[in-house]
Amino acid sequence: MDMADLLKYLLTPAAQVALIMGLAEVVKRMGLNAKLIPVVDLVLGMASGLCVYGIAQDYGVMNGIILGIALGLAACGLFSGIKNVAEVFGEGNDG
Repeated sequence: MDMADLLKYLLTPAAQVALIMGLAEVVKRMGLNAKLIPVVDLVLGMASGLCVYGIAQDYGVMNGIILGIALGLAACGLFSGIKNVAEVFGEGNDG
C-alpha cells in the first residue's frame, strides 16, 4: 500500500467523520435540538460521501450516498460513544 492508497482508504474517511462531528456540534450550538443531531449527521454524511466519493473519486452517485450514510452513522456513533465514556469518567460520576 503506497501513501496515496493510505490517504484514500484510511485518512480521508477518518477526516470526513471528524468534520461531520464538528459541523454537527456547530449546528447544535446554534440552537438545534440535540435529539435531531443524528439526522444532521446523516445529512452531512450523505453530502460528504456524495462530494468526495460520488464526484471526486468517481464511485458514482449511489455509491457516494451509501458511503456517506456510513460516514454519518459513524460520526453519530463515535460522538455517542465518546460522550458515554466521558460521562463515566467525568464530573457527572457520583460514584
